[in-house]
Amino acid sequence: MAVANDQTIKKNGYTLHIVKTNKYKTNTLVWKMKAPLTEETVTLRALLPNVLQSSTKQYPTTTALRSYLDDLYGAGFFVDLAKKGEYHIMSFSIDIANEKFLKDPTPLLQKGMNFLSEVLLNPNIENESFHSETVEKEKRTLKQRIQSIYDDKMRYSSVRLVEEMCKGEAYALDANGLSEKVDEITPKSLYDYYQKAINEDELHLYIIGDVDEKEVETFCENLQFKDRSPVKLENRNSVQIDEVKEIKEKQDVKQGKLNIGYRTNVQFGDDDYFALQVFNGIFGGFSHSKLFINVREKASLAYYAASRLESHKGLLMVMSGIEAKNYDQAVTIIREQMEAMKNGDFSDQELVQTKAVINNQLLETTDTSRGLVEILYHNVIGHQNLTVDDWIAGVNNASKEDITKVAEKIELDTIYFLTGMEGNES
Repeated sequence: MAVANDQTIKKNGYTLHIVKTNKYKTNTLVWKMKAPLTEETVTLRALLPNVLQSSTKQYPTTTALRSYLDDLYGAGFFVDLAKKGEYHIMSFSIDIANEKFLKDPTPLLQKGMNFLSEVLLNPNIENESFHSETVEKEKRTLKQRIQSIYDDKMRYSSVRLVEEMCKGEAYALDANGLSEKVDEITPKSLYDYYQKAINEDELHLYIIGDVDEKEVETFCENLQFKDRSPVKLENRNSVQIDEVKEIKEKQDVKQGKLNIGYRTNVQFGDDDYFALQVFNGIFGGFSHSKLFINVREKASLAYYAASRLESHKGLLMVMSGIEAKNYDQAVTIIREQMEAMKNGDFSDQELVQTKAVINNQLLETTDTSRGLVEILYHNVIGHQNLTVDDWIAGVNNASKEDITKVAEKIELDTIYFLTGMEGNES
């Protein structure tokens, strides 16, 4: 599938990835900035992209900036934060019409590139500080974003599981930062950190669409950064599990949230990574999976029951919503499903169905240009060079024996239960 092949070109201080494809009607630019996740920087990084996207020197108000995007045939501009393994990623994405489909000859891709350059390199600053009103507004918004995690108990319990399971590890930090650190940030301290990030982060630019590669390279000439040697983290930091941690937290909730964390001891790029993907699909990734069928459908113990992988940290998380009185029974049945997987207790039909669903999901992800970038960016984090075809082949080639072998590596680490103030204390 040629759509997934990115041509990579080393530029001044960053790597350019061009994906030439006529699959999408728009052209997409995605700028990614990667640095290690640390307590000192996580909140600064959570705030920075939102301040940069609010205004620039040339477009000193959000209204002026958004008005310019409207003039570019309604170009979309988004920022995002993510945690991939123990890296913190800031993303800036621009979706812009392809002028090939317009009667107007305006060079939209070039204008999109110039706009990205403006956002990144010409921020709205005075006296080596960001615009104070913008910083204060975005600090309020960031605090609300962090509070919204607490208010959404499904998300909150997932965050709390990671905090307890990865205590003392950088991965325990949430990508949105720490609420108590937000007020400490000043327009000056944020600008100082911006300069550090621009000069030290590992930088990647993805340009996807029906584009001319030579033209794209020319447009990138304005985008110049210092050469750098980004920090590369040790890929492995294996954790010795002496005993399973069990944490119960009480709040005023009607439905209990049972979240269970396992260490897979497998990461993206390992030979058995795709077998782990298929394992997760059979175990809890889909509506035909063991968790959904046995915990939710057969035993009627859960409102929802599913699992997901963290590919670059080597974690498997189970999420379920249960009544407090069903805690022991739910934990037992979830653990039984894991044992069944280790014993190879799954059918050929489950295997075939799971592979088909994973591959369909993968192809659906590439139906959007930003989805394709997320797949390709796994290669940057994991120091690999896999195409979507390689993913599909890896999934298809995973045998029953491969899946039971990878299951044997998985270790239970932490059981976290968020329960109501009353009810069963078991």
